[in-house]
Amino acid sequence: MKSIKAPWRKFYGDEKEHLEYPDFSAYKLIEYTASKHLNNISYNYYGNKKTYHEFLKQIDEVARSMKAIGVKHKDVVSICMPNTPEGIISFYAANKIGAIASMIHPLSAENEIKHYLNISKTEWFITVDFTMSKVDKIIDDTKVKKVIVVGVGESMPTLIKSLYAAKTMPQTIKSFRPINYLNNEVFDKNNKKISWKDFIKLGKDYTKEIDDDFKGKDIAAILYSGGTTGTPKGVKLTNLNLNASAMQNFEHVACLRDKDKVLAIMPIFHGFGLSVCIHCVQYFGGTSILLPQFNAKTFDKIVKKYEPNVIVGVPTLFEAMTQNKNFNHMKLDYLTCVISGGDSLSVELKKKFDAWLEKHHSPTTIREGYGLTECCAASCFTPLNNYREGSIGIPYPDTYYKIVEDGTEREVPYGEEGEIVITGPTVMAGYIRNRKETKQTLRKHKDGRIWLHTGDQGLMDQDGFVYFKGRLKRMIITSGYCVYPNNIENVIDSHPDVRMSCVIGIPHPYKVTVAKAFIVLKDGVMKSDELLTSIKELVEKNLARFSWPYDYEFRDELPKTLVGKIAYNVLIHEEEMKNQNKKFSASEDLLEQVDDEEGSDELIKKIQTDKED
Repeated sequence: MKSIKAPWRKFYGDEKEHLEYPDFSAYKLIEYTASKHLNNISYNYYGNKKTYHEFLKQIDEVARSMKAIGVKHKDVVSICMPNTPEGIISFYAANKIGAIASMIHPLSAENEIKHYLNISKTEWFITVDFTMSKVDKIIDDTKVKKVIVVGVGESMPTLIKSLYAAKTMPQTIKSFRPINYLNNEVFDKNNKKISWKDFIKLGKDYTKEIDDDFKGKDIAAILYSGGTTGTPKGVKLTNLNLNASAMQNFEHVACLRDKDKVLAIMPIFHGFGLSVCIHCVQYFGGTSILLPQFNAKTFDKIVKKYEPNVIVGVPTLFEAMTQNKNFNHMKLDYLTCVISGGDSLSVELKKKFDAWLEKHHSPTTIREGYGLTECCAASCFTPLNNYREGSIGIPYPDTYYKIVEDGTEREVPYGEEGEIVITGPTVMAGYIRNRKETKQTLRKHKDGRIWLHTGDQGLMDQDGFVYFKGRLKRMIITSGYCVYPNNIENVIDSHPDVRMSCVIGIPHPYKVTVAKAFIVLKDGVMKSDELLTSIKELVEKNLARFSWPYDYEFRDELPKTLVGKIAYNVLIHEEEMKNQNKKFSASEDLLEQVDDEEGSDELIKKIQTDKED
């Protein structure tokens, strides 16, 4: 690695340049570090607190239940859970026995869930109760042998659980009636479904010693990402990836302390949530405050109740905090670390939130991280006492960044834009069952190292500070979630009355960006409210809620390049002009001059020049 330039190291301060990574599982790392603070609180779920000693016992209990139903080394256990104790316990239990945890968003549409189960060849499925109306429809089209069903209220204190049950029970009963969950009947071996309580009972009789001697190279988790092309695929992360991420986060953030309380808002099926809010926190002996859902309007009550030392979230969270008047008279002197990730933090929002923190007596400022699922979420972060305006910070220890010409390995000079590429111990093992995409994304350079080509545009200054400039891939980031236009278009285009569609991202005052769909109907089909409702219902059945377009617009035609591709960036520019309250029109003669996506950029420049003239 001596041949790779790393000018950022001089800004590390007391931070170590290199770390020693253990060659064992993610579970072993937690077991080892927990031995130093067994009486610290590992997690807090609505007041239900468990020490590290109790947490390790719960992991062992669930690991035995997994072994009892037949889970083996390298089997895939899909976990479709929000941030609940059962979700994180199941993750570490699967890891303890050498199984692979495939983490699925519980708000995914039924066809998305089926796709994730099939692409991972899942045989064992742990899911939250409110997904069952979807799961029942697709489970027979998968290889799943057992479905373990967990209630969100399973680990809630009695009073809170009763209030939650009263609010949700009618819907739960309706979608959950076929399952032996409400009355805790004896486990039926011929039934695919089993309640969490019955599942735990099975482990009581499993008394064999559990082999947990697994290595850093073993696959630990599968997370789902659009990769560099915007098409969803499973990212294979190893034990080393997860452990290195936890250790690097702790070292580079440089203000995390034993017993710190961390609000785990980011979900466990998201790389940011799993690696930063859970695994890193459990590594250094902090407390993960588990929140299964986020409500911006009541967030002040959460902060007031738990008094967190650390808040990790997406920019929309921090914007919402500044708008929440209930924070006005709150003193936040206990808040010592604020981390933004999952989306770009604007310079304006940073200034605004830093002033807000100072006003509320917090000693910290907001710091921004950058990464992607393919490198365990975070791999670059603002140094503790050295912020440069517009920068996403400097690389983590043992992690190296280069800026190269798009599509090549040729490094560009400092200050010039190109594609961000990364190498280091957190870079994924590859995409599950997708050699083509893996080969395209992970490339061996002349230095012999495997580099992750991110598909993101950026630059590096001469001191090694990195600046994110945009995404080369078609992808929309909305409230920290990745939304893939191709997915939405495929669903809309499957409607019998739709000829074609195009989805772009448009600005939103709170979510930053949301999806908008442009639709061209088949010849002879008239647009109507009924037809729009039909299209929306199709989208809502097949896509997760956060992927649903915020707006729909019928068009007679869509702008195209000379070779017939939809010039989606022309649509983007039209929306930008609308937001600026300026008239915009693309003349047919200019469109005919465009022959590819790059050409449509030239078209936009021409139209803008004509408009200014």
